[in-house]
Amino acid sequence: MSDQIKHECGIAFIRLLKPLSYYHRKYGTALYGLNKLFLLMQKERNRGQDGAGIATLKLGIEPGRRYISRHRSNNKDSIEEIFNHIHTNYFNQHKDKLAHPGWLKENLPFTGELLMGHLRYGTHGINSIESCHPFLRQNNWISRNLVLAGNFNLTNVDELFDTLTGIGQYPKEKSDTVTVLEKIGHFLDMEVEELYYRYKDQGIENPHINERIFKELDVLKILQRSAKDFDGGYVMCGMIGHGDAFVMRDPGGIRPAYYYKDDEVVVVASERPAIQTTFDVHISEIKELPPAHAVIVKNDGRFSVDQFTEKKEQTSCSFESIYFSRGTDRDIYLERKKLGEELADRVYEAVNGDLDHTVFSFIPNTAETSFLGLIQGLERKLNGIKVDQIKALGKEIDDKQLTKILGSHIRVEKLIVKDAKLRTFIADDSSRDELVTHAYDVTYGIVENYVDTLVLLDDSIVRGTTLKKSIIRIASRLRPKRIIILSAAPQIRYPDCYGIDMSKMNDFVAFRALCELLRDDKKEHLLHAAYARCKENEYLSVEEIQNQIIELYDTYTPEQISQKIAEIITPPGIEPEVEVIYQSIEGLHRACPKNSGDWYFSGNYPTPGGNRVVNRAFMNFMEGKNKRAY
Repeated sequence: MSDQIKHECGIAFIRLLKPLSYYHRKYGTALYGLNKLFLLMQKERNRGQDGAGIATLKLGIEPGRRYISRHRSNNKDSIEEIFNHIHTNYFNQHKDKLAHPGWLKENLPFTGELLMGHLRYGTHGINSIESCHPFLRQNNWISRNLVLAGNFNLTNVDELFDTLTGIGQYPKEKSDTVTVLEKIGHFLDMEVEELYYRYKDQGIENPHINERIFKELDVLKILQRSAKDFDGGYVMCGMIGHGDAFVMRDPGGIRPAYYYKDDEVVVVASERPAIQTTFDVHISEIKELPPAHAVIVKNDGRFSVDQFTEKKEQTSCSFESIYFSRGTDRDIYLERKKLGEELADRVYEAVNGDLDHTVFSFIPNTAETSFLGLIQGLERKLNGIKVDQIKALGKEIDDKQLTKILGSHIRVEKLIVKDAKLRTFIADDSSRDELVTHAYDVTYGIVENYVDTLVLLDDSIVRGTTLKKSIIRIASRLRPKRIIILSAAPQIRYPDCYGIDMSKMNDFVAFRALCELLRDDKKEHLLHAAYARCKENEYLSVEEIQNQIIELYDTYTPEQISQKIAEIITPPGIEPEVEVIYQSIEGLHRACPKNSGDWYFSGNYPTPGGNRVVNRAFMNFMEGKNKRAY
């Protein structure tokens, strides 16, 4: 993606099902869990570089001893900083102590059976240490302590906040993370209190009541009550002080989660390849956590996958396929190739079948897999043409003609190269823009001047800023006749509110193109009409609100909007004609049938809160407010 956007987060959870001494005997270290958590987080570091955090929990610890440990970092290399900090606890210990799992557990932090990790991408632009997960809700009752981390954004924080204040709570801030922590914590408190007084009325003494609570605490019931009115995309991972744990996934499966279990561990992570690599297991042994379900592990090791809320139509985020997930996942890799292949016919038409005078390349490196699919699709098309040409020769096949036909090929070159990051220390805008132009470099002498068409594949186009300020300008120095920019994703038209940092309408080049078309055609009144509809919807119940912006986009065809986008991203003074071709939504669904969530392209939000967010975002634009819509 040439325009970088912040997105997603990553979760990692490990529950050791054996005593630490087991792992020491089998693997040579009682720190087996920590080592695996480090690797699991490293393999998911693509999901968050604004910060990270881990928490561990010890089972069966006597009162008065620390049983929850946490460390967070918002440093550039946060994972390394966290684990370097943790390992300072072991550097000066005698080797005999390090070989004693019981001593380690009793005396040193981060030597627990439950381990949770989190990687953060901040969608609110706040990168303080306080924004890093996991979060703690502390209490002297061990079974009321809650540790929470997650990959989520909720659209109805205001309503959830009002619910908490309505029952008498006084949250320290209004954010989805704190609100969720307190909501789950509230029902955890209620469940513990209910069990306490039940056993108290039965005459059971206090020391033994805890044992009953540990065994019988109904985690599923807590989740059912807590998540009843969550609106958003989420994977939430929680640990309760006495050792129960859960990982819950939203009803539409918007955010990803996978799990693995054997007789030694339970593992949950945001990406399947991370588990495959860390634990050296086959893809067939790793399961996707179904939407509306939770992995629950009791403190005694009992494991279950339970449905905690009503399941909706699965609308997993298609940006996972396009860009976010690691391409080492088999399904993601094949889907990205298919995205490229879906563009082959349209590109062939755009260059009028003249493949001899067309050069193909990609920007940036994340588009490479889709590029492979594009080239394979074009090669199949070219092979079909060769077959027809050979058949046309008849029985009198001339070797020279045959050689010429077989020698035709797709011209693939490495043309656009990301250069070392240039520090734009110069103060004035014109000089800074000139430096930004050189963020990419090109391979000279490959494109035939004013004859060849240059086709560049990007995985998606959000703002178009990098294309305009850098890529197209520097690509034009190759002197092609035309430049065609391909996007493996459809036009991004609507804000996301489920974990991707795309929340302002004017950030989208597709929306800016729509507005310019309306102004060109003297149809600006349609913008004001849409604004009026949004204002009318503003005070309806969230279930009644409809996306009022779809009607605006319907004024023009996708091709008309693409043409205007090409004008917007073409820098002044550029000689080559610039064209933009986007993936169709139908092509997206053919390529990525399992990740059908397409609201940023289609406006079809999977939860009611999405419609409210898009209307708010449009009203913010019309009112000149440069702020988030949720």
